[in-house]
Amino acid sequence: MRFIVTAGPTREHLDDVRFLTNASSGRMGYAIAREAARRGHQVDLVSGPVALPAPPSVRLHRVTSTQEMYEATRKLFPRADCLLGAAAPADFTPVHRIKGKAKKAEASRMLLLKPTTDILATLGRAKRRQVIIAFALEVQDPLKNARLKLRRKNADAIVLNSPAAVGALRSDATILLRSGARLEVKQATKQRLGRILVELAEALVKSER
Repeated sequence: MRFIVTAGPTREHLDDVRFLTNASSGRMGYAIAREAARRGHQVDLVSGPVALPAPPSVRLHRVTSTQEMYEATRKLFPRADCLLGAAAPADFTPVHRIKGKAKKAEASRMLLLKPTTDILATLGRAKRRQVIIAFALEVQDPLKNARLKLRRKNADAIVLNSPAAVGALRSDATILLRSGARLEVKQATKQRLGRILVELAEALVKSER
């Protein structure tokens, strides 16, 4: 099987020095990619800026912005069997990027932003036989919002977690399937959750064939 895994944060630059980002470490996506490769699958890992080495036998595609992550993933998607979107791409990007470094006295106190491309929702609308497993970090009405996101992204499954999972060595997760099934994973390492998700992806792809 051919897997695409996205991992890490993206950076949306205000100028050549400053940028908007988040605290994603990328460890979840890298763990998934490592497990998929270990099980003999072809793996393309599209990674935002993280301090992690490429897993063995994985093709690593390094990107910076959400648009770059989208473009890299879009090119790979037609030949893929499964896309696991473990990245945390920025939702907004500055309307204008300043060249160089804006001086503090000259910088605007108002930041104008525009939405970035929703990578999984866009590819979900274009998918044919591919399986998509999305991630959702939710605080308010987590189950309701994760189910809405599952439908909006046309995903086959979604992994729901909380802010406590960011940077944690172990965390809880709820996996919701389009079929309505639900799996609770308690205090799992990234490696264990990665194994569960690769096995789920294998089963979902098999059921599509």
